[in-house]
Amino acid sequence: MALKLKDILFSPWYAIQILTGEKAFSSNPIIGSEALNRRGLHVWRVKAAARMVDYRRRKLEHLVAPADRQAYAENGYVEKRDLVPADQFRQLVAEIEGLQVPAREMYEGNAVTRRTPLTPEVVARLPAVKAFLESPEWTNLIRYVGGFDVEPVISVQTIFADASPMEKGKDPQTNLHMDTFHSTVKAWFFLHDVPTDEGPFTYVKGSHRLTRRRLAWHKRRSILAARKHGGGAFRLTREELKYLHLPEPTVFSVPANTLVVGDTFGFHARGLSARPSIRVEIYASQRPNPFLPFIHLDTAALPFVKGRKQVIPWIFEDLGVKLGLAKRKWFPIGNPRPGEPVPSARR
Repeated sequence: MALKLKDILFSPWYAIQILTGEKAFSSNPIIGSEALNRRGLHVWRVKAAARMVDYRRRKLEHLVAPADRQAYAENGYVEKRDLVPADQFRQLVAEIEGLQVPAREMYEGNAVTRRTPLTPEVVARLPAVKAFLESPEWTNLIRYVGGFDVEPVISVQTIFADASPMEKGKDPQTNLHMDTFHSTVKAWFFLHDVPTDEGPFTYVKGSHRLTRRRLAWHKRRSILAARKHGGGAFRLTREELKYLHLPEPTVFSVPANTLVVGDTFGFHARGLSARPSIRVEIYASQRPNPFLPFIHLDTAALPFVKGRKQVIPWIFEDLGVKLGLAKRKWFPIGNPRPGEPVPSARR
């Protein structure tokens, strides 16, 4: 009875969330309604968000070259090798490798993801990094693929992959998946060569496109997710790739100084690592409300937000943990250099 009363009291909020990026079927009884999803609620959200991002991208076409627009339309990603002149790239790598500022880690199975924020105070003393982050070659592709002319969340990301099993199990990021029900963007600027057998990024070409088969797949998955009170980052089996008429994943075993910008509505995964490995990259992501028609509505315009989109959620996480309202996801680990292993902070 208490749960039903709660649902009644919060029903206006649950209804509003239909027009946001909320993806969990477990936390919203409207989004998670099996009956409504049988009638097409999830499919409607997918189609409406796709129409809106197409509208926004048309307003951003001038930011990127026609060849890059075509590459995205065909593949769902854009790959750019030798992005930065050699001398500037060497300086950029040296600046990143010597960076010692507060960082945090997240633990998933036998993998560790470390984020080292590139706040304005940090970037101010890194001239090569600053020049890169301000370059249109970097920013414009992210804005176009993401469909918003806003500042992305930026950090130095280190991936520690361990080929041996652990008590927490396999890294879930190695399963093919989509991040959410709408188009989003992630970008990786690789600072070192990425070998094929050391956990490279993989992406299924063309899987960002909203075909009839993809919509039918979404409807089935939404009904199952509602029934099981699951999440919205749907996983995909190799058998389902064949049903969707999609190719095997492309493996981004790329040289250093390569940028990959991808739409993570498409199916992607972290490749398996044959040995313990470390990958360091400049990483960016962007996920505003997918139903917004505006391309310039940027929280970075607010005081103290610009350049701090990575650290602000951690401040709220710390508060939630302190008040007993949230569990720790990102663990403070001091000031290690990117790529420098440290003992696990997980408790």
